[in-house]
Amino acid sequence: MVEFILYIENQSLSRDFYSKLLQKEPVLDVPGMTEFLLAENCKLGLMPSSGIAKIIGKSMMHPTNGKGIPRCELYLFIGDVADCFNRAVTMGATPVSEPDRRDWGDIVAYVADPDGHIIAFAEKPSNH
Repeated sequence: MVEFILYIENQSLSRDFYSKLLQKEPVLDVPGMTEFLLAENCKLGLMPSSGIAKIIGKSMMHPTNGKGIPRCELYLFIGDVADCFNRAVTMGATPVSEPDRRDWGDIVAYVADPDGHIIAFAEKPSNH
């Protein structure tokens, strides 16, 4: 199992955003952690910045100091890039780059979630 954890400001806001975006309910939703099963062996976790700050203490900068700075990218292969992009923007995501064929061949659109994490919606173009 692999889990990617995003540090977020507001757990309920981020939970609701990702639940609508992914069209999935969390497999875990307790104070301090929300998890979504993305694939059989892959989860996306949402952890409040205040929770990780307690763990890392003063050895690292507090995560809220980096809010709004793109710090990671969640690259999701989905069926309809334009639909996901438009739905995300309607839900309050910040549009970053509209759907386009990228140099590496994928058709990809980019948005930023409420905490500034970059989400890429991607699809492999058909060979027609």
